[in-house]
Amino acid sequence: MQQKIIILDFGSQTTQLIGRRVRELNTYCEIVPYNKFPESDNSVIGVILSGSPFSVYDEKAFKVDVNALRAKGLPILGICYGAQLMAWENGGNVESAPSREYGRARLDMVQESNPLLANIEKGAQVWMSHGDTITSLPAGFNIVASTAEVPVAAYQIEGERTWGVQFHPEVYHSECGMQLLRNFVVDVCGSKCDWSAESFIDSTVRELRSQLGDDKVVLGLSGGVDSTVAAVLLNKAIGKNLTCIFVDHGMLRKNEFTDVMKAYEGLGLNVIGVDASAEFFAELAGVTDPERKRKIIGKGFIDVFDREAHKVSDVKWLAQGTIYPDCIESLSITGTVIKSHHNVGGLPEKMNLKLCEPLRLLFKDEVRAVGRALGIPDRLIKRHPFPGPGLAVRILGDITPEKVAILQEADNIFIEGLREWDLYDKVWQAGAILLPVQSVGVMGDERTYERAVALRAVTSTDAMTADWAHLPYEFLAKVSNEIINKVRGVNRVCYDISSKPPATIEWE
Repeated sequence: MQQKIIILDFGSQTTQLIGRRVRELNTYCEIVPYNKFPESDNSVIGVILSGSPFSVYDEKAFKVDVNALRAKGLPILGICYGAQLMAWENGGNVESAPSREYGRARLDMVQESNPLLANIEKGAQVWMSHGDTITSLPAGFNIVASTAEVPVAAYQIEGERTWGVQFHPEVYHSECGMQLLRNFVVDVCGSKCDWSAESFIDSTVRELRSQLGDDKVVLGLSGGVDSTVAAVLLNKAIGKNLTCIFVDHGMLRKNEFTDVMKAYEGLGLNVIGVDASAEFFAELAGVTDPERKRKIIGKGFIDVFDREAHKVSDVKWLAQGTIYPDCIESLSITGTVIKSHHNVGGLPEKMNLKLCEPLRLLFKDEVRAVGRALGIPDRLIKRHPFPGPGLAVRILGDITPEKVAILQEADNIFIEGLREWDLYDKVWQAGAILLPVQSVGVMGDERTYERAVALRAVTSTDAMTADWAHLPYEFLAKVSNEIINKVRGVNRVCYDISSKPPATIEWE
């Protein structure tokens, strides 16, 4: 039975980072809503309570019976809100801090003999992000770490393997964060650290064969990493019972439809290619709202996919390359839609099919690791993420074939330039954005009034956070010059230096 850590999600923006860090310890974990602890799961070896956007004393705050969790005898680690909730529910005080604390802090008291804090020294940097603080602890809750501003930076409940920390060990800036999580997951919970890409493949193939039997499955390929890995994994499990459909909605990168179809030839996949670009352009005519664009493309994809899938007899399942960030960004635990994702809705209901999502619990870099273990060539595995709606969400304003053609050319110069300068694999995601503005320029002896293009390149580990890529000025100058000289209709190129958060990777 696969050991697992359960992470109870109270709505924090960094909950997924907790999961990512636990996975880095080769330990399987699942993130579940705060009130959905899997009571009958005997494979759980520990519980982590996430942060939250709420205060524990808010009427709308997410609450669970923390003492019922403690009674199970499992190791528990409460992070920020999770730590405050355990203290609050047992009679401690949690109050609004005199000033909100966001950023770096240093531990000026550390009980190094404590199992959670082993190999963490006084002065270690941690990352704070909170507006409330624990002002008094219940009886039996003992302080094991402090900072200059936060007396209760960490505590342990006497006689229990239960801890709370006010800081965020999952965040990169907490220098001792991985050590603390390793202490908890490996030393306290006893993880065997046996979860890997290979073990994921073995267990998932077994599960798929059991789940699907001899049923027929259709899968929508996009040419991206996620759907490709899902397809090869399913092909390994059910072979000829899988049919893949690749829909060209007209907003793919330059030559992508033909290039991707060729790339799949050597993978042994049964792929049907469909050029439906004319249909999508007609539906998108005059539409400027980004969310409406996504919904139109999502519905159009459903219609085309449905039509083609009905040509395959006796289909019972729809497979998708949905991964964790897709689910997270589609609907948060608080019910706030960040952006719709055409990958996760609509098709199963319309087609009366059951849904199969073999990569649903993986982050992007984990998907790549699985792909490599499956033997998928690097030219597919190392492809940058690309939005399902394609260039439609990189063209701000209405969509026309002319605008798509302009952006395809500019984007192609940028991406091929990254490859030529050996920068492509050092960047998480890159692309060009066509802006809804025109600017004055001079070409030869003539004034021009043409379009502006923004270039976007970011570095990231899992797309939950991202920093703008510090590309060489010489490279940016060359690419800018080439785009302006070669792409008719563009006379200005900008470079986006926004990080996520507060910006997103895509502009729409």
